[in-house]
Amino acid sequence: MSTSIFSRIIDREIPADIVLETDRMIAFRDIAPKAPVHILVVPKTEDYANVVELAAGDPQLLAELVATAQQIAEEHANGEFRLIFNTGPSSGQTVFHVHAHVLSGALEEGSLGR
Repeated sequence: MSTSIFSRIIDREIPADIVLETDRMIAFRDIAPKAPVHILVVPKTEDYANVVELAAGDPQLLAELVATAQQIAEEHANGEFRLIFNTGPSSGQTVFHVHAHVLSGALEEGSLGR
């Protein structure tokens, strides 16, 4: 299995606009934002491809991801946000390393579904 682009960002092989980092989580601005605030929250493990796998395998890490999203929203979006997980290619998932999209502000029309 090849290393995900997110692991390459975690390892600093690819630059990113990192807004928050902990021992188990990293958050950075999306390179193709769909809203004024569009930040990805990514666990530093590649063990889970999507949120369903994460919930089954490490619910505590999922809770930490949600708490990180809330912290980001408080710092960048007055605490108001959407938290989106794409699961599977037909839902728009293109990187199979679990991650959440924190969005706030007006969304681009047709972006990320409903």
